[in-house]
Amino acid sequence: MPNAPARQPSPTPVPSRLAWAGYLLGFGLGGFFDGILLHQVLQWHHLLTGLEAPAFRDIRVQILADGLFHALMYVIAIGGLLLLWRSRRAFTEQGADRLLFANALIGFGAWHMLDGVLSHWILGIHRIRMDVENRLFWDVLWFVVFGVAFAAVGWWLRRGGGDGARGGFRKAATPVALTLAVLVAGPIAALPPPGVTTVMVLFTPGTTLPAVFQAVAAVDGRMVWHDPSGQLWAIDLGTGGNPARLYRHGAMLVSNTLLPVGCFNWIRG
Repeated sequence: MPNAPARQPSPTPVPSRLAWAGYLLGFGLGGFFDGILLHQVLQWHHLLTGLEAPAFRDIRVQILADGLFHALMYVIAIGGLLLLWRSRRAFTEQGADRLLFANALIGFGAWHMLDGVLSHWILGIHRIRMDVENRLFWDVLWFVVFGVAFAAVGWWLRRGGGDGARGGFRKAATPVALTLAVLVAGPIAALPPPGVTTVMVLFTPGTTLPAVFQAVAAVDGRMVWHDPSGQLWAIDLGTGGNPARLYRHGAMLVSNTLLPVGCFNWIRG
């Protein structure tokens, strides 16, 4: 009898944490894309623009909400990076790179679909464009293009679509590209919108009121608000103020700067 053909070994299942790494990274990038493009670059809306209560009319509250939103996206993206690191050995398995990229596209689309349904239509905290009459058109356009379409492409790739054109995918390129995208998008999201000159300044414990006044004078600023403890201040820098100077006068953390340099100086001291 002729020998039976050797059975090809079945591929090793890709660990679920690699799949979730793609979902979380794509979801976080979707949030960064929304916040950077719509909140800061185009300034079509802020996170809570649709709320009519007087407290939410304050631009400082709106910017604070945007910052907390970006912080949440950071946490989600970092979770994805940790899962990606823990599943790094899985990239020796066939199809791992495709799965990561496909799931990232699905996560990116899932963010926009969730944002459309929850934020735009159920809670009504904002719409894609607040300055137009036909807001529903822009909501649906964003939902379809950046939500449904991206998720559909990701699902198609996950199901094996495009096998003939896989030459462009490299096993190392996908995780590196996703990691760099998260690391670049996060700091950009921390930058203030154009024209915003107010910063929140957290002074080190024990900073006296005269020292705060001296810090404000050093940047030619104007005091806007402070909390009862006297440590947290809102300072308007005007158009030419340099917030980095505040670190020389007892500031521990200044918002709208990429690195909390003052924290490191305070620790060393």
